[in-house]
Amino acid sequence: MTERSAPHRTPVPEPADSGPAGSGPAGSEQTVPQQTVPAPAGRPRVHYAWVVAGVSLLVLLGSAGFRSTPSLMMDALHNEFGWSLGTISAATSVNLTLYGLTAPFAAALMDRFGVRLVVVCALLTISVGSGLTMLMREPWQLVLCWGVLVGLGSGSMAGAFATTITGRWFQARQGLVTGVLTAAGAAGNLVFLPVGAWLVEQHGWRSAVVVVSLAASAVAVPVLLLMRERPADIGLLPYGATEERPTTPAITDGRALARSLRVLREAARTRAFWLLAGSFAICGATTAGLVGTHFIPAAHDHGMPVTTAASLLALIGLFDVVGTIFSGWLTDRVDSRVLLTTYYGLRGLSLLLLPQLLAGSLQPPILAFVVFYGLDWVATVPPTVALCRRHFGEDAPIVFGWVLASHQIGAAVVAGLAGLARDALGNYDLTWYGAGALCAVAVGLCLALRGGRPGGAGVAVKAVGAEA
Repeated sequence: MTERSAPHRTPVPEPADSGPAGSGPAGSEQTVPQQTVPAPAGRPRVHYAWVVAGVSLLVLLGSAGFRSTPSLMMDALHNEFGWSLGTISAATSVNLTLYGLTAPFAAALMDRFGVRLVVVCALLTISVGSGLTMLMREPWQLVLCWGVLVGLGSGSMAGAFATTITGRWFQARQGLVTGVLTAAGAAGNLVFLPVGAWLVEQHGWRSAVVVVSLAASAVAVPVLLLMRERPADIGLLPYGATEERPTTPAITDGRALARSLRVLREAARTRAFWLLAGSFAICGATTAGLVGTHFIPAAHDHGMPVTTAASLLALIGLFDVVGTIFSGWLTDRVDSRVLLTTYYGLRGLSLLLLPQLLAGSLQPPILAFVVFYGLDWVATVPPTVALCRRHFGEDAPIVFGWVLASHQIGAAVVAGLAGLARDALGNYDLTWYGAGALCAVAVGLCLALRGGRPGGAGVAVKAVGAEA
């Protein structure tokens, strides 16, 4: 994690005469008088890429916690307003859909207006949407506040944000950093789910949405103070780089929307895009759409207290942190197609077994599910990002934004259907079995992936990551 050589700090070529004058602080300033940030001499220090990654981690921690709150409020809203679980799930479906559809446009807007401005606006949108929820009296108001506003805000900090940060700031360790940032979603649940469940149970659901609103505003502060756009802005190369690499020029003519649609149009002509989008739609359906939204009410159906169920979901998040970081490490070393095939196969097996494991109290079988399923929760993200880089190069952040949109559409569809199935059948058994079958389809889609750009972004990252 240290800056190990001068090229990390100095993006300009060395002068032809690099004698003693270039070896100390004074000599460096005389040799490169036009450098915006003089190259510091002396001992290695932490590369600023890690500071940016830390701020990004905090943003994603909060964003994940904000998204998890509706699952805690389902029974409380049902009891207070008499709304069916299908009606409440509709707001969650809108949230998940907009979360996904916003991501590709957010990636282009970050190129146009900067990461810092887009993220701060997104956090404030979440704060407003969550705060207004306290005043609602009708279902459409829940859809507007939590579905539309929180969905748009959290979507602006979705996977495209992490992909943009890792693509700009890291050349070595891209897979690992992508895994860590992805795991932030699970870590956010570790904090918000138990606390939110306690707040809902002890002080009502309104206390939980107040905490979300205040937390979203608080997270915006370190973004304003510490976030930087690109390494070159402060006279650095990306972490692990030894020479400048060509980058796509930032869009400055207001055509961020046009670029997002153009990238989608070009990517949609490829077989790889549809295979990635299809498998990732199933990923969303079997995680955020089903387990993330309905695990707590499903466990409650079996007599488990809401706080216990929320703690189990948070525990899934704990093991997800481990699994996703390890998946990022593996992505730098193992064929991403092999990883995805393994992940989806194991996930499907665990979901097929879940209906027999749920009980009114903590039992070893449900704890085993939590560990096994948690390790797999979003371990799919690092290899999916790597495959986007391999097939689509510099457009990978926007392409992954569209792939993530399919993830959230899959999640939204299943979140709504699972709520309707529960209202109609009185239990969730059919949805668990259906999710297991979908995972088998995802395995087939991943096996069908072929090729990529020889020597492209994904291959380069793999080589550098392995060396580092």
